[in-house]
Amino acid sequence: MRNFKTLVLAIIAGFAIGIGGVIYLSLENKIIGAFMFTVGLYTICAHGLNLFTGKIGYVLHNKPSYLIDLSLIWLGNLIGTFVSAQIVLQTRIFKINEVAQKICEVKCADSLMSLFILGIFCGFLMYVAVDGYKRLQNPILLFICVATFILCGFEHCIADMFYFSLANMWNMNTVIMILVITLGNTVGSVLIPLTQFIKD
Repeated sequence: MRNFKTLVLAIIAGFAIGIGGVIYLSLENKIIGAFMFTVGLYTICAHGLNLFTGKIGYVLHNKPSYLIDLSLIWLGNLIGTFVSAQIVLQTRIFKINEVAQKICEVKCADSLMSLFILGIFCGFLMYVAVDGYKRLQNPILLFICVATFILCGFEHCIADMFYFSLANMWNMNTVIMILVITLGNTVGSVLIPLTQFIKD
């Protein structure tokens, strides 16, 4: 039952990221779109949903069994983003998939090393955003950090799951890309927690 709950909360979190993605793709002003994308992360943090990039930073402070939770969360996020994308494609706003395709084409033309590095930067900011919200209960940090990683072109594995799903561009290469970005997000997310060990 616990694993089922973890998965369901992750699926809903993926759905929330999908909504953030819809907002971003729908707006011509990408600065405003980057800030508004944060509605997805704010929903996740405010309602205790499970987002991989919001949880992975705490892997060093948990038991090995936490890796099972993280795997379920990653899978649930994938399901949630995929389902939200397929639902959007059934509506009158389906043409935003053309914007998603252009974004995905840029990612596909990139190298795995570049995607990995850009994933590290994003993971770092995601930890700052989520941990800052937990400590201060102030959503402003969420909006600043998310807008920063989007405007900088950093890679977020869950957001990319939504873009690839909406663009119908899943294949073996994009799966590998998502896994590489996931690894980058993981590395970036644990950098600050690692400093706590150094300080101790």
